[in-house]
Amino acid sequence: MTAVLVLNADLGPLHRVTLRHAVRMLLREVAVVHESEPDRLIGVYPMPKVVRLVSYVVTRWRFGSGPAWSRAGVHARDGRRCGYCGKDATTIDHILPRSRGGRNTWKNTVAACMVCNQRKGDRTPAEAGMVLRLQPSVPTWHALAQR
Repeated sequence: MTAVLVLNADLGPLHRVTLRHAVRMLLREVAVVHESEPDRLIGVYPMPKVVRLVSYVVTRWRFGSGPAWSRAGVHARDGRRCGYCGKDATTIDHILPRSRGGRNTWKNTVAACMVCNQRKGDRTPAEAGMVLRLQPSVPTWHALAQR
């Protein structure tokens, strides 16, 4: 099946859907054909390459500060690799420990293996003599979706 581009009512791109989904959108009258394959029909509709939504969909979330923090998100961001040794990560480590006021934020957490997490304990990486292999950052929606 071929993919069909979905445009918002203001002609901004949203995402791609299957041809079958695009035809359903046309039947429900939530979208109209914006661009089609020449001389090809699906029922009474021209075969769409691009459809445009009839009413505007708010996409403020796509341009906000990014996704909310989550344990699964930290693992996805770090590729399930320990931020200290590079082995398979099974836990989350707080760079500034929670007991010292560290919070669950993207820039204060890193994926870690159990050994490194236990070794670091209730200390900062500098105090424990450990070096972070990566700099924690706030991921974008696109970066998390790709992983």
